[in-house]
Amino acid sequence: MTKTRRELEIMRRAGRIVAGLLKRMEETARPGVTTGELDRVAEAFVREKGAEPAFKGYRGYPATICASVNEEVVHGIPGKRVLREGDIIGIDVGVKLEGYFSDAARTFAIDGVDEADRRLIETAREALKRGIGQAVAGNRIGDISSAVQTYAEAQGFSVVRQYVGHGIGRDLHEEPQVPNFGKPNQGMVLEEGMTLAIEPMLTAGGHEVETLSDGWTVVTKDRTRSSHFENTVFVGKKKAEVVTE
Repeated sequence: MTKTRRELEIMRRAGRIVAGLLKRMEETARPGVTTGELDRVAEAFVREKGAEPAFKGYRGYPATICASVNEEVVHGIPGKRVLREGDIIGIDVGVKLEGYFSDAARTFAIDGVDEADRRLIETAREALKRGIGQAVAGNRIGDISSAVQTYAEAQGFSVVRQYVGHGIGRDLHEEPQVPNFGKPNQGMVLEEGMTLAIEPMLTAGGHEVETLSDGWTVVTKDRTRSSHFENTVFVGKKKAEVVTE
């Protein structure tokens, strides 16, 4: 599961493309823009950089990005939905470069969101940061999981349990799974050079989710709002390296 120096360098370059794309998405996601327009911008950006969209065609997924609005947790399919003031949107994107993957997600606030939504977004962002802080050699997967869950629940939010983070590298999804809930000192021991996609998914209500009839879009069962953040990271000896910022 650990990667060579050459493999890590390719993933770093892929991660820089992902980071640049998410910045472009933040600039483009405005009231009146459709999620389909965001997807077209994203695909053009990735291909201009000499990479391939990692999600498009993956298990039949039809788009470059996942665009999950408000109560949608993950895997929202871009289309005709128009962004409006007060919406929040989670954008998840991966790229493939020279046979290797990097993957990240951000939740953006469209103009006019209320304080409750801002708290949800900032808590998910901080939960990701705290999880990444545990991605050091000698720790265990459960240390990452516990850091995310403990912080999120202390702020009054729930952690989605049906979907988890994952290893990443030659494949978009590799072992090990990285849950956002769990106990410290449990699970696989982390080694320097492991590559992980850590991705908290928080909700303002309960943690239960369901999939809509399109077979992809996952929503909160109680239709409360959700926030999703993700980074591709390399496990380090003393500190994790984030390659998608």
